[in-house]
Order: sequence, then structure tokens, then C-alpha cells
Amino acid sequence: MKTIRRYMVFVKPYRKQIIGTIVIGLLKFGIPLLFPLAMMYIIDDILLNETMAQEEQYRQIYWIIGGMALLFIVLRPPIEYYRQYFAQWIGNKILYDIRGNLFTHIQKLSLRFYSNRKVGEIISRVIHDVEQTKNFVITGLMNVWLDLATIVIAIIIMLNLNVWLTLVAISMFPFYGFSIKYFYQHLRKLTRVRSQALADVQGHLHERVQGMNVIRSFANEDYEQEQFSDRNSTFLAKALDHTKWNAKTFAVVNTVTDIAPLLVLFVASIFVLKNGLEIGVMSAFVLYMERLYGPLRRLVNSSTTLTQSIASMDRVFEFIDEKYDITDKKDAKMVTQVDGKVTFDRVSFTYENEDNLILNDIRLDIPAGQTVALVGMSGGGKSTLVSLLPRFYDVTAGRILLDGTDIRDLNVRSLRDHIGMVLQDNILFSDSIKSNIKIGNPQATDKEVVEAAKAANAHDFIMQLEKGYDTEVGERGVKLSGGQKQRVAIARVFLKNPPLLVFDEATSALDLESEHYIQEALEKLAHNRTTFIVAHRLSTITGADQIVVIEEGRVKEQGTHAELMKRQGSYYKLYSVQEMD
Repeated sequence: MKTIRRYMVFVKPYRKQIIGTIVIGLLKFGIPLLFPLAMMYIIDDILLNETMAQEEQYRQIYWIIGGMALLFIVLRPPIEYYRQYFAQWIGNKILYDIRGNLFTHIQKLSLRFYSNRKVGEIISRVIHDVEQTKNFVITGLMNVWLDLATIVIAIIIMLNLNVWLTLVAISMFPFYGFSIKYFYQHLRKLTRVRSQALADVQGHLHERVQGMNVIRSFANEDYEQEQFSDRNSTFLAKALDHTKWNAKTFAVVNTVTDIAPLLVLFVASIFVLKNGLEIGVMSAFVLYMERLYGPLRRLVNSSTTLTQSIASMDRVFEFIDEKYDITDKKDAKMVTQVDGKVTFDRVSFTYENEDNLILNDIRLDIPAGQTVALVGMSGGGKSTLVSLLPRFYDVTAGRILLDGTDIRDLNVRSLRDHIGMVLQDNILFSDSIKSNIKIGNPQATDKEVVEAAKAANAHDFIMQLEKGYDTEVGERGVKLSGGQKQRVAIARVFLKNPPLLVFDEATSALDLESEHYIQEALEKLAHNRTTFIVAHRLSTITGADQIVVIEEGRVKEQGTHAELMKRQGSYYKLYSVQEMD
């Protein structure tokens, strides 16, 4: 099976540990197989031996029970401990490797992928589905083999005791195999459907938890309760479908395994009456039936577990198989030095599966060190244009040149190393202010962090906080105001010190005082750097070297503030309206 072969790539580094754990497990399961033989010997050769003196009978019983006690009380517990420990150790190490691989994969997926997926669903794949696959390691690669080995050893011992009774004992095996094949084909499909329904619940829940302030502000608790109940009910229905089929499986398979001991007890009783079969042999056979069908019943549970694990593997590998929109060419050049000349050469862009162009034949030449402001009505394509520069998306047509080189010929990580971005809604992670600033340069010293914060006009407010730079900002920076979050975001760009800057409406949602502090920091940051500013408030970009008016994905006007005001075109109208406001 392809899914299992792919999973074995993660298992292969631990094959020696798995073999060692199986060997320990064989000792653990092998010791109980001695018990029926001990009982048979005690019954036939000691208790029913009329020629043995009573004193000798007592002595042999003491030795046998003492030896068995030594095995079960002294030897078996440490064997069981190490078997469990190594099995869980191997399983958790494999999950560690898989999750590390998935996180690497997550960081390479394009923003287009994330725009079409719920965060909660992705988390479900990485946490829940990966966790489910651990059962394949512990159950499929260890317990199943141990149970099969136990069955084989038990059958060999039983064949040595009585061939005919052994054939009776294993007569139900074909029915068992048919039942497993019939029921578990459908169970795997139901497991995948249930997992997807659970992922939908998690995705919906994650969004609503993040947007709880919106729900409260609109007093939509009852409506959202209904929405969650709908998804929760869908998951319940899928889970019950899975449960019903699983219950049918256990009912049929356990019935098959329950019939065999009855057959053996009946035939053995006849053999005792007619053929002189020893009572001890019959007793041992009855005990071996539990040793034989106990592992077989565990294999039923294992089959369920493995079916769920393989269904989860399918979902994990389905996620791993998501293609990267942004990839490096084989001969991609590393960006080592940037002068900052940027050219948009007949650039057009549309999102996947959309016919209308978001950007249409954009032509711009920006000399190194210039500040370019992109203005226009919302939805015109300004933010989309600047998102093409760090290759968050690739152009649909045309090309973007950096210092004369198509950015698609450059190593994407080295390209982004030379671009700093300050967005309207900058994400701060649930960590300290210092850690959030150091995102710009994880190797920076504390002194460099403080200098960057001072340059971003953030140092003063940080020092007023109780723990200063060690203050935890909460999820998405919820403990800071909008202006404070923006200054922390600017500080990390100062720390990065890139030659190219992108400010995407960095001050549009702020009060005037915050805007003043941030505008001052942005001007300082933009000095001698090629800078793109997506602006809503036109009063903040009047000093730009170039102002580009973008309407409906096209360049409508281009020039300085004075030139565009003189033309009295689109820019003049936008500026005049804002001035009147």
C-alpha cells in the first residue's frame, strides 16, 4: 500500500529499536505460554500419578510454582516496563519527525493556499491526524507481530500436544479472515469522513475563538451557537456512522472467535471419553484457546486501530502533497547585495481560478533609493502589487526586475532577507516584546533590540510597562494598542535593516498621535532605501519621489504630488476630497 510505504520512510531510522522492542515483547508474551504446560504437568504427572509419593508430589509442586512465580513476579515486570517504554519512545520520536517535516512544509506553502484553508483544519492535520498515526507504529509494527508470533508459538505447542484438537482450534481462522477483509474496507472510508468532519469543527471553533470580540459586539451568541451546533451535529452523525460499523465488526468477529473454544471443549471432551485423552492435556488445550484467540481478538482491535491510523496517514500525506506555488529554480541566484532598482515590466496578475485580472499591464521604473507611494480606491490592486515583490505570489504575466534580474531567477529566501514589510495589521506572536522585535534578526543582541526600538519610537512606551522588554504581548499582540503594535513591528524592520521597504497602509487605522510617532519612524526607516508605500491618507505621502495612482488594476496617473495636483486628475480629486473631510 502506497500510504504505508511512504510512512515507512519516517519509521526506517528506528528499525533497530523496533526489532529490539519486538524481541523484548516476545519474552513478555512468551512467558504466559508456559503456564498451560505447567498446569498439564501438575495434573497428569503429579496429581494423577498414583505411583508418586505424596512428599515428592509436594516437592515438585513447590518447585514448579516457585519457578513460575519467579518468572511472573521478578522477570516479567521489567520486561513489560521496557517494552512499553521503548514502544512509546519510538512512536513519539516518529511523530516528532513527522511534525517537524510538516512545519517545514507549512512554511513553504504559498499565501494562496492559506487564503483557501481554515487554520483550525491545518492544525487538526498536524496535531490530531499525526497523533493517530502513532498507533500504526505501536500496534502495526509491534503489537500485531507480537500477537502473530504468540499465535504461531501457541499452535506449534498445541500441535505437539494433539494434532486433531489443533485443527479444530484453528478451524475458524478462515471465517475470521473473511470478516476482517469485509468490514475494514468500509471502516477506513468512514474513518476519513469522520476525521474531516472533526477538522471542520476545529476550523470553525478556531475562527470563532479568534473573533469572540466580534460575536460579543453584535450580540450574536445564539446565532453562533446554532452554527457551531450544525457542525458539531454533522461530526456526531459521522462519528455514529463509524461507531455503528465498528460495533457490527466486533459483534461478528467476536462471535467467530467465541465459537472456536466451544468446539475445542466439545471435541476434547469426546476424546477424553473415547480415546483416553489425558485430563491435563485437555485442560492445557482449553487454556491455550485463550492464548490463541486472545491475541486474535486483539488483532480485531488492532485492525480497527490500524484502519483509523491509515485513514489519518491518508490525510497527512494529502496535506504533504500540497504543491508549492513559489519554488526556486535549480540555478536560482542568491541575493547578496541589493542596490534597490525595481522595475515592473508589463506585470499582470490574477488569483487562481479567476478570470478577471487584479493587475493589468503594470509598467513602473523605480530608481534605487526612491520612495514610491501607491494610492487609489480600495480594491484597485495596490496591496496585491507590493505582495508580488517578495514573491508571496508570482506574476501571471510580465516580470518584476530587481537590479535588472527577474526576481523569479533569485533564491526566494535570500530575496525576502532584503525586504522589510510593515503592514496595516502586523501579527505579533504570544511572546515577549523583545522576542517579537528579534524576529527581524534572531541573532541580535539586547543592545541592538533597544536601539531598534528607540529608532521606531517604541522604547519609551516599552519601558513604562511593568516588565519592560520582557512583557508578554498576548495572542496577536492583544495586550498592546494598535499604535504600540505598529511601533514594535517597525522596530523589527529596523533590526532587519533591509535595502527594500514595503509599508502597506501602516498608519491607516491609527489615531493622530500614534500616526505621528509612526510616520516619524517610517521616514527615518525609509532614508536611503527603495520604499513602497500603500497609503490611504494622502497627506502622509506628499513628499514621495513618485506617486502612482492605481485604478482597477491599471496605472492611471504617475508623478510627484505637485505634478499630479497640477493635472487635476484622479489624484487631485482624491486629495481634494480628503482635505475637505
